[in-house]
Amino acid sequence: MNKYFAYIRVSTTRQGENGVSLQAQREAIQRYAEKNGLEISQWFEEQETAAKRGRPQFTQMLKLLQKRKAAGVIIHKIDRSARNLKDWADLGELIDSGIVIHFASESLDLTSRGGRLSADLQAVVAADFIRNLREETKKGFYGRLKQGFYPMQAPLGYLDAGSGKAKVIDPVRGPLIKRAFELYATGKYSQVSLGEELYRLGLRSRSGRKLDKNFLGRMLKNPFYMGIIHIKKAHETFLGSHQQLVSKKLFEEVQRVSSGNFSGVRNKHDFLFRQLFWCRLCGRSLIAESHKGHTYYRCQKKTCLTRSIREEPIETTLFERLQEIHLNVEQHAYLRKKFEDFQEHWAEHQITAIDSLKIQVAQAKDKLNRLTDAYLDGALDRETFEQRKTALLLERRDLEDRIEFLRKADSSRMPQKLERLLELTESPYSLYISSLPDEKRDLVKDVCSNRSLSEKNLEISLAVPFAEVAKCIQITAGSPPQANARIWDGLAQFLFDFFRKNQDSMKN
Repeated sequence: MNKYFAYIRVSTTRQGENGVSLQAQREAIQRYAEKNGLEISQWFEEQETAAKRGRPQFTQMLKLLQKRKAAGVIIHKIDRSARNLKDWADLGELIDSGIVIHFASESLDLTSRGGRLSADLQAVVAADFIRNLREETKKGFYGRLKQGFYPMQAPLGYLDAGSGKAKVIDPVRGPLIKRAFELYATGKYSQVSLGEELYRLGLRSRSGRKLDKNFLGRMLKNPFYMGIIHIKKAHETFLGSHQQLVSKKLFEEVQRVSSGNFSGVRNKHDFLFRQLFWCRLCGRSLIAESHKGHTYYRCQKKTCLTRSIREEPIETTLFERLQEIHLNVEQHAYLRKKFEDFQEHWAEHQITAIDSLKIQVAQAKDKLNRLTDAYLDGALDRETFEQRKTALLLERRDLEDRIEFLRKADSSRMPQKLERLLELTESPYSLYISSLPDEKRDLVKDVCSNRSLSEKNLEISLAVPFAEVAKCIQITAGSPPQANARIWDGLAQFLFDFFRKNQDSMKN
């Protein structure tokens, strides 16, 4: 039997285009076969790295050779077959059993001791070469990551700008990806309905199809869109140098909505407290159901100990919290006057706030440097190091987001936002009663925190800074602001500082 198999391989498509291509290997093997009178009965070709075992074509060929389906195999060079030693050992067993191995570009007599030794040495060199290449590739990969560059294909919404350069925002898809985060953060969309809405708006996958639920789930959890690169396989996080599409605040709001595990089928009713309350035992948002003319809110996990609760007692408890805040005319006028005084020096406040945030960014960088030193000195294990590093990078991203917002803030809109804050501190209960459902939900989110249910126990607390307003009202009950000027001045300063730090999330 003079029939032989022929095996050709390139590690990557790029190598096939720029290196010893499959066609070049094929031609060299054909010339060798004609010269030596060998008949090629079957070709095996693949584009897989030999550094990892499990090449399907190579494995299939070995099995056929073991069954004596051919007299042997012709391979272009040793390094096309033996860049890992286990595969070379498998070939060695075939040689020992009488299978003939030819190398078209290398004159080796594998039936002699000297030829076999020479081939073994070349196989060892090839295996060492691939190990070194892997290490160098890894160094380059992590070198790019440490510079803030993402050395892989750009996620949807970004475009590749070339090797060693940051990804750039896709002018067409980028704004739509941002819109996807904004829509999902409202809690009004499931991932299925979000995909349909984005398709209507014109967002398509690279293949032109509608984005499915699984893709959107991964996309909405990808921190790359807020400027953070996370390598899932290695559990490592890096600060990206690319321009972020969404803020850290918006990204975290999306994760909060996503953690509710909403189903793909939306309720037909627009329930008043949808997605505003959660189960304190399992952390999931409560879902609403209509039954016998009443609305009930229950935990999504049916085996949870948290019981369902009707809407009426929730609203009753909410009223109790809101009624803790009620400024009389004199108190409200006092705060308004203080706010007007602060506004006169708004530009100075902005500069001071930016300088303060820059100091905090520098402190975060210094903490990261010290953390890295501790890890290199062996004082921290890798898991702890990565957790703390990720927390510091997120803190830094949040600070940089706030700096960017303050730089771009439209001062003409500040009075409207301040007015909103003053309005909420005057009488949120009265404002709630006169509002539409969506406005009520916004008010509850702004004024109340820790909105949770545990078994039968409902808890609603006043959020910062409204808890401070309630505290001030209680301390100074029955007294005009002038009589407790120090306390009310402190409250005014506290409210204004809160506004400056959170104005990016304040509604007009």
